[in-house]
Amino acid sequence: MDKSWLSKARVSTAYRNGVESFLNFAFAKSAEGNEILCPCVKCKNMFWQTRNVVNEHLICHGFVKKYSIWTFHGEKEVEDSDNDDMVEDDDMYGLLSDLAATVGGEPDGQTKNFFTLLEVADKELYPGCEKFSKLSFTIRIYLLKCLNGWSNSSFDSLLSLLTEAFPDAEIPKSFVKMKTMIKGLGLNYKRIDACPKDCMLYYGDDDSKLKSCRKCGQSRYKFPPKDDGNCGEDDNVSGKQVAAKIFRYFPLIPRLQRLFMSSKTATYMRWHEEKRIKDENLRHPADGQAWKDFDDLHPDFAADCRNVRIAIASDGFNPFRTMTSNHSTWPVVVAIYNLPPWMCMKPEYLVLSSIIPGPKSPGNDIDVYLGPFVDEMKKLWSEG
Repeated sequence: MDKSWLSKARVSTAYRNGVESFLNFAFAKSAEGNEILCPCVKCKNMFWQTRNVVNEHLICHGFVKKYSIWTFHGEKEVEDSDNDDMVEDDDMYGLLSDLAATVGGEPDGQTKNFFTLLEVADKELYPGCEKFSKLSFTIRIYLLKCLNGWSNSSFDSLLSLLTEAFPDAEIPKSFVKMKTMIKGLGLNYKRIDACPKDCMLYYGDDDSKLKSCRKCGQSRYKFPPKDDGNCGEDDNVSGKQVAAKIFRYFPLIPRLQRLFMSSKTATYMRWHEEKRIKDENLRHPADGQAWKDFDDLHPDFAADCRNVRIAIASDGFNPFRTMTSNHSTWPVVVAIYNLPPWMCMKPEYLVLSSIIPGPKSPGNDIDVYLGPFVDEMKKLWSEG
């Protein structure tokens, strides 16, 4: 959208036409009834006004300075493409350059995975292909699987068909091989065994070695029936011990590191201090009294605006989409409050911290499942 008129004189025809185009855009995208937030120098997007009043204010007082992206009026920071799930170009080297910040000079497993990804990013999907590399195609098709909820078996069938139809293409032959390839991108999760009655997690140096719950005595594992030829899909006929309940924890530290590895998100992580309007109006958690009181209690922490402020939330839901099944799974989500208000509550910036398994709600025992998160918070507070 052309915004060159913002720098024109307010008496000019170009400025008046620009104001008209802004009003058409704002009332189509963000109107509440017959009013929008007025972006004039005096109102500063704090007061709702009618179209005629906003037009008069913008002509008389002018646009508020540095309001070049109309976020209060429906404009997004990055314009969406026609298909939100796809992008014109996949910036694989930008992705890998962000990842390179975690790679040290020692030839450990992480470093080897990184250089393997570099090789895959350089490899053409098929001879002469300019649109996709092997890595970009793999990530794109993996994204489609996640967005559309394809089962692992159906995805394997699709990969087999693509491999058969395009034998010269560098397409992974199975979902397992695909996961192995992109595992080096990081951001994995931990599988932690849990007591079926929510008494404890088999977590930590001592508890991880236990075979039964130290509180209720229930076994850590499911013991399968004998293989009589009628075993179901969940029966363990191989003799391998299978945990009765598994808790999945997504470490927060590497996810916070990723926000600072990218130059784009690193800037937004300092927004609450460097770009927030500080006029005593409540627009962001940083304007609240709790934030200010915490800064007074911990001035050393408050001195560096890169220090992260978070909120944690959880609620239960039935993942099976049917009311006939009484099941409650509880995701725990972390919100990053350093980010601007138009970003911190978007799904792509909400961090999944853990998934508390069902079938019943953890109730007061939710603190058991928050143990790994609390330990990580203590580490972040003491070590950074």
